[in-house]
Amino acid sequence: MTIDFKGRVAIVTGAGGGLGKQHALALAARGAKVVVNDLGADVHGDGGSVSAAQAVVDEIRQNGGEAIVNGASVTDFEAVKAMVQQTMETWGRVDILVNNAGILRDKSFAKMEIADFRLVMEVHLMGAVHCTKAVWPIMQAQSYGRVMLTSSSSGLYGNFGQANYGAAKMALAGLMQTLSIEGEKHNIRVNCLAPTAATRMTEGLMSPEVLNALQPQAVVPAMLVMVSEEAPNRTILCAGAGSFEVAHITLTQGLHLGVTADTAERLAAALAQVKDPAGQVAPMSGSAQGSHEIAMANEAIAALRH
Repeated sequence: MTIDFKGRVAIVTGAGGGLGKQHALALAARGAKVVVNDLGADVHGDGGSVSAAQAVVDEIRQNGGEAIVNGASVTDFEAVKAMVQQTMETWGRVDILVNNAGILRDKSFAKMEIADFRLVMEVHLMGAVHCTKAVWPIMQAQSYGRVMLTSSSSGLYGNFGQANYGAAKMALAGLMQTLSIEGEKHNIRVNCLAPTAATRMTEGLMSPEVLNALQPQAVVPAMLVMVSEEAPNRTILCAGAGSFEVAHITLTQGLHLGVTADTAERLAAALAQVKDPAGQVAPMSGSAQGSHEIAMANEAIAALRH
């Protein structure tokens, strides 16, 4: 099977450099028409210029591909809607959305300003919401869409100094869970990428040898799979240095304790059993947790009756 995107139109945010640039180049190389979106801000979200995004567009065109530049900030919903309108006027459809734009404002939570927490949430979470909301009705109408959200191990597992970034990245996994359910009947598939890659965000943090192994290009195959015609749905695909894994938000089998005056004490005593990962599952919807708990309660009632 060869993955190609001939006839497809893709929007890639934050595509002026790093991962976003590699995503845009790879999609174009496989036949997609690409909107290269980048505000042109620095890693902290300051400043702005479309020169970096225009350079990516120029490279795509020099290689025989089709691309247009867009400098909208993903935090500005009106500008995002205008970007999508520009795409529709140029090519008449939107098949793929790669939500990649992001910034860092790292500090320990004790020292972090609320404004820095809020801005990181606005760019990563609301930026993805704005872009996805703008393309959603188009994808519904054409009964086809592939949306990729960029999560992170910092959100899935935590990382010192990144409470804002981690909160936003975990929120994107939650957004994927619901959008993948709602989009399924319209053939819209929604997935998350949790990349490990050396970009300007990681400069100075790793040795040259490690940085070389963590080139952004090593993450791109995961993106290509998640926005392809045969893409999975509702998958958190992790990628870095040529390795690929899937992360799950799971539910343990747990333990039914009932509700009595000493349930808290009995729960504390049995917490290791409640946390036991043996037999854990990845529920297909939020209601699965309640269904599991009710089933255990019914089993306990039935046991008492007998």
